[in-house]
Amino acid sequence: MTVSLPLVFVLGLFAWGAVKFLGVRTWIVVVIALFGFWLSHTFMAPAIESGTRSGVDAVNGSHD
Repeated sequence: MTVSLPLVFVLGLFAWGAVKFLGVRTWIVVVIALFGFWLSHTFMAPAIESGTRSGVDAVNGSHD
């Protein structure tokens, strides 16, 4: 059985878990999310997207 989850959903679960179980303050999660949003509008966005896709492909294995 194959389950497909968006990466943002998985990251959201990690953020929720960090706040709930590790005691990370909510404002820190918000600051990190805003930093990621800001970073996505810079010249580094294509490199970050490419690296993320490569990492996901490496975890999932190539399905050519």
